[in-house]
Amino acid sequence: MKISAKLAFFAVVSTLAYLGLAVWGLGGLSAFFSHAPLVVVVLATLVMAIASLFTEVNLSSGEREDRANRWVLPAFGVIGLLSGYLPAYTDRIDFWTFGGEGVRWLGALLFIIGGTLRLWPVFVLGKRFSGLVAIQPGHTLVTDGIYRTLRNPSYLGLMVTAVGWALAFRSGVGLLLAAVTLIPLIARIHAEEALLRTQFGSEYEAYCTRSWRLIPGVY
Repeated sequence: MKISAKLAFFAVVSTLAYLGLAVWGLGGLSAFFSHAPLVVVVLATLVMAIASLFTEVNLSSGEREDRANRWVLPAFGVIGLLSGYLPAYTDRIDFWTFGGEGVRWLGALLFIIGGTLRLWPVFVLGKRFSGLVAIQPGHTLVTDGIYRTLRNPSYLGLMVTAVGWALAFRSGVGLLLAAVTLIPLIARIHAEEALLRTQFGSEYEAYCTRSWRLIPGVY
């Protein structure tokens, strides 16, 4: 698979910038890398960034797009910037923090699990996975495998990753930011479901009756 130069550049720059915010927030490289769980988080982040280069994720509006939902992209961007810096900063000044290294290790574990769950569906969907709410050419409905009982596994992975990141810094503020992420995320889920319902009709309705949106057994 040919890797897009633009995608590679964006992945490298955004990953380094995000990690750089955390290093800055915690007070520098020595302070950051003095915590083994945070070293694991950095390594996991780099592995996920490299893996993302081999996906077919895109920003194509495809055959039909819900443009009204584009507001979630800058919302995710702002929350992401705050999440990159504030959890680490509150960790440094010991503001609204809890636990010790055990909490950091739990965060690192959740970060890895969430990242895996985030990327797995991207590989499954291929070109159908777009950063926009859109129907792609030749779009088909996937209802088996990881999608058998969960309609949005990648979004669940995003939330688990956000919680893991917050816990890696023992940050209550980080958990609050993870909760705020649900606002644009749920809006996007509803927009996607409306578009898929229009595209696939009764097939999608039947799928909805036997699956969960985000958290199995809850929502």
